[in-house]
Amino acid sequence: MPTSIDWPLKQPHRRRRRFFILLAVLALIVFGGRTTVSYFVDLLWFRSLGYGSVFSKTLVLQWSIFALFAVATFIVLYASFAALKRAHLPDLPSSHTIFFGGQPVRLPVEPVLRLLALGGSVVIALVTGAGMMAEWPTLALFWYAPRAIGSVVDPIFAKPLNFFLFILPAWQLISGWLLTLAIITCVLAIVFILITGGAGALAKRRSYLTLPWRGLSITFAFLLLILAVRVYLGRYDLLFDDHTVFGGVTYTDAHVTLTGLLLVCVALVAGAVAAVVNAMTVARGRWLIAAILPAALCFAGVRVAGWWMSSFIVKPNELVREQPYIAHNILMTRQAYGLDKFVQREFPAETTVGAADPANNQPTLQNIRLWDWQALQDTLRQIQEIRTYYDFPDIDIDRYVIDGTLRQVMLATRELNVEKLPESSRNWINEKLIYTHGYGITMNPVNGFTTEGLPTLFLSNMPVQSTVPGLNVTRPEIYFGELTNTDVYVKTRQQEFDYPQGQSNNLTSYQGNGGIALGGFVRRILLAIDRGDLGKLPFSDDVNAQSRLLMRRNVRDRVEALAPFLTYDPDPYMVVGEDGRLSWVMDAFTTSDQYPYSTHYRLGDDLINYMRNSVKVVIDAYDGSTTFYIFDNQDPILAAYRNIFPSLFKDAAAMPFGLRKHMRYPELLLKMQGEVYGLYHMTDPAVFYNRDDLWTVATELGMSEGGGQTTQPMQPNFVMMKLPDETGMEFVEILPFTPANRNNLIGWIGGRSDGEHYGTAVVYNFPKNKLVDGPLQIEARIDQNAQLSGQLTLWNQQGSHVRRGTLLVIPTGRALLYAEPIYLQAERSPMPELRLVVLALQDRLAYGSTFEAALTALFAGGGSSLASAEPQPRAAPPSAGAAAPQPAVELKPTIAEAAKDLADYQRLTAEGKLGEAGQKLEELKRAIDKLNSPR
Repeated sequence: MPTSIDWPLKQPHRRRRRFFILLAVLALIVFGGRTTVSYFVDLLWFRSLGYGSVFSKTLVLQWSIFALFAVATFIVLYASFAALKRAHLPDLPSSHTIFFGGQPVRLPVEPVLRLLALGGSVVIALVTGAGMMAEWPTLALFWYAPRAIGSVVDPIFAKPLNFFLFILPAWQLISGWLLTLAIITCVLAIVFILITGGAGALAKRRSYLTLPWRGLSITFAFLLLILAVRVYLGRYDLLFDDHTVFGGVTYTDAHVTLTGLLLVCVALVAGAVAAVVNAMTVARGRWLIAAILPAALCFAGVRVAGWWMSSFIVKPNELVREQPYIAHNILMTRQAYGLDKFVQREFPAETTVGAADPANNQPTLQNIRLWDWQALQDTLRQIQEIRTYYDFPDIDIDRYVIDGTLRQVMLATRELNVEKLPESSRNWINEKLIYTHGYGITMNPVNGFTTEGLPTLFLSNMPVQSTVPGLNVTRPEIYFGELTNTDVYVKTRQQEFDYPQGQSNNLTSYQGNGGIALGGFVRRILLAIDRGDLGKLPFSDDVNAQSRLLMRRNVRDRVEALAPFLTYDPDPYMVVGEDGRLSWVMDAFTTSDQYPYSTHYRLGDDLINYMRNSVKVVIDAYDGSTTFYIFDNQDPILAAYRNIFPSLFKDAAAMPFGLRKHMRYPELLLKMQGEVYGLYHMTDPAVFYNRDDLWTVATELGMSEGGGQTTQPMQPNFVMMKLPDETGMEFVEILPFTPANRNNLIGWIGGRSDGEHYGTAVVYNFPKNKLVDGPLQIEARIDQNAQLSGQLTLWNQQGSHVRRGTLLVIPTGRALLYAEPIYLQAERSPMPELRLVVLALQDRLAYGSTFEAALTALFAGGGSSLASAEPQPRAAPPSAGAAAPQPAVELKPTIAEAAKDLADYQRLTAEGKLGEAGQKLEELKRAIDKLNSPR
């Protein structure tokens, strides 16, 4: 019989202590060294922006939460193990034999269990602490939330708003943590029962009928109490449920579920008491089943009662029963998304030329945007990129004073894209030290075109040239932007590429104070480790102690690192300040999914039921300085974050006036509000229930990835206009609506951006007894126009293709004006050029080669329903130097022939018979030549 090997019961304490200390140090170096370096670099970065206190406060909050919950988890688990071990100690076997490599090894059970419990408790504590650490905003908001935030209370529990936004989420988080601990301790108690004689207990031996169940009874009582807390808090979750018709508490919830869940809570508490009594007396396993049985029966009864009431009381009379609860949902949803502040007005949507009132709406007409942003982007990439490594990632729309007049303009930022550098130039020095920034912007009026169909530029070229007195760019370098995704080092011995100039390049050196100073060798090593640049940075002779690291240069990454608890509009826009500096502006939002009785909508990857545009973020494109300005002091969530980080935010009044006048209604907010408003403009519960007046955002024709046309929801459009019944020009963001499953317009929302009206919105409702054409119907009218459609078809067959811009719907006077630019783009050149402008009223359509020609044709067309400023096709006019007129008897047959050829050409073109149409066009030319030839 092989001799067994005994596991040593004791080891020298000093040797064991040294071993564990060495193990801990190695673990700290391996797992904590990189984290420590990252924290150090982040601290330097936050300090470089003046937000060192924000980083420190965040770090203190995160690690305090980690330590609190890790320690508490370890204490609860290890104390539970110790208590259970003590309770089961008389029944624990002294040792257990296992075979290892063919040799029996006798393990002492109690020391091995203690080691496993210690290791398991530490691991679970660390994982739990890390999980709770990630939820630090929830706990921080609970601690720093304002105690009084207005008079809003929910209509069911009469709880104030701060309870749902701040207190309830923290309670749910903590109760979830306690539930996890309760389940683990129950599992631990079951393990002890199995170890100490589970088989004997199952066999009902007398010695196992008492003590083994006592520990499980205590842990089970704890589990039942936590379940009772979870069920009690779950009652509030009914306010956030989304149903088919509406969201929030229903009639069945109010009359059955809420009361029933309270009964379940009482039953769970009673079961916990029974489990404790079971532990204090002769413990029996079957009593544990009896402890949970009343709660299970109550829960089943609640579900059955709820089904019965829903099926036989509510459904047959749903509108009557649910009407007050629908009203709650409408009220709270409108508050959550700010729809209750929309101003309602009526818009007559008349169809006559006089209703458009062109004489009194000239500023609106002169600011109609004819440059589609995608067409302009493609054009600028051809005429203003200058070099292949430049790019225009986006086009922004804003308003500026040009020659004393407020004009709507389009801006594009010329950024450097290192991915487009020639492969031979892709090396560390070029990418990190030389090609560090983009350069300059372009600016053009929204309807300015040259005779070649190209944009009229106010700002262009490199160095930046301005055609407008007083409009200048003093700092054209773009070190921070939308394409600046790499780190660079500035103030080095290498001069930076500024912009190309003839056969040479203009060079510069960074003059700002942005970024992190590289300092001495040790700091340089730490920065290199964190930024993954250990092979180059420490050994470069071009960098010195005064050199600076510019990191997180993408403006989106920058703001998300500073304030990750805010939601950002993905489309920042560029502003030229009065001092000539370039700044990015980003809209930031506070959101929540805990607003009572409000319906959830999807925003990106999240479901939310509350949204506010509370913050505007300004990022200097040269030095990267980032400022958060508060634009909504009534937002409770932002008030809580301001209590946490008082140095992070500034009041809107502190924003320079040169920037303040360029603030605009956020696109992301209007899109979300438009989606919600389509349903929640109906404030009558009966109308809401029946969906009698459901709206959707109007659809338009767009370009698919393959270049074809597709239908898509309209995007908000910025318009310089005079609102109906008002006098001053405003920068308004417009979003039109159609009835559900219809193409005619029913109304539009205008988000206002200027002066005292900033941040407000006005809704114009159209008469419901009148048909108002929608964008798709206007597109159909364009396609059905024989002359216009024929010309577009002909262009598409001659080595080029037609590109139709966005159809704009612009209120003018008491009517709607539709405007669509049409571009011609050669197949071998991605540079579209404006060739036609189509304008339409409800019952009139006109087009011309320029906006002025189309406008003249539209408003000077008399009583005809179609006015064309440019008859199609373009037949050559008679020469001014032609011979004297011939006798009428000789000219009439030729004129008749030409007229017939023209009519046949138009008919064949409209029918799509392009080959035959081309023959008729040649015959028409011959007839015209015959008329022009001397006789």
